Amino acid sequence: MKIDKALEAIEALGDNHVATSATTPLREDAFKLSDKEKIALIKDDVKHIMETLGLDLNDDSLKGTPQRVAKMFVNEIFSGLHPQRKPDASTFDNHYKYGEMLVEKNITVYSTCEHHLLPIVGRAHVAYISNGTVVGLSKMNRIVDYYAKRPQVQERLTMQIVQDLQLVLNTKDVACVIDAKHLCVNSRGIRDIESSTVTSEFGGKFKDEAVRREFLDYIKLDTTF
Repeated sequence: MKIDKALEAIEALGDNHVATSATTPLREDAFKLSDKEKIALIKDDVKHIMETLGLDLNDDSLKGTPQRVAKMFVNEIFSGLHPQRKPDASTFDNHYKYGEMLVEKNITVYSTCEHHLLPIVGRAHVAYISNGTVVGLSKMNRIVDYYAKRPQVQERLTMQIVQDLQLVLNTKDVACVIDAKHLCVNSRGIRDIESSTVTSEFGGKFKDEAVRREFLDYIKLDTTF
C-alpha cells in the first residue's frame, strides 16, 4: 500500500542530510492560524507526547512544560518561519567608495535540524563586495538569525543567507561559510561529539579562486580581544 511504501521511503532516508530545495517547504495555509492559536494546538500535542512517554504532568516540574515548549516553538526557535518577522535590511549608498570585500565573521548560529528537531549550533561567516550599496553590519547578523530560526538543513540555510543578501545589496558578490555542530549527530545516532559540518555558498566574484581564498584567509584571523 501507498502509505506503507511512503513510510518505508522516509525510514530509508535515516540520518541522511536531505534537502529538497533552497526554499523552506511551507504549506499554502501556513499562516492561516494566529500565533496564539498555534501555541494552543502545539501545547496539546506536546502534552500528548509527554503523557504517551509515561510522564506525570501533575508534577510541579512538568505541568508547565507543554505551554513553555509551545511558546518556544512559535515565538523563538521557529519564529523565522513567518515572513512578517523578516528583518528590514536598510541599505545605504557607498559614499566612501569602499571597494574591497566586507567580512562579518563569527556570527552565532542557533538553528534546528528539520529531520530530528535537535539543535544546530555554530558560526556563520558572511562577506560581500559593494556594488554601490552597503548594509548595516547588524543586519547581516539579523538575516542569519532569521533564516536560522526555522527547521533547517545547513546547506539550505547557507544558500538562503547568500540569496537574501544578493537581493538586498543588488549584487551577486556575496559569500557565506557556516561551521556548525548538529546534535542529531553529536547526541544520538553515531554520537560523535567532535565532528562539525562546514557548508559554503559563493556568488559572483567569490567564485574566483583568488577572491575566495582572500575571504577564507580573513575568517581564519584571530580576533580574540
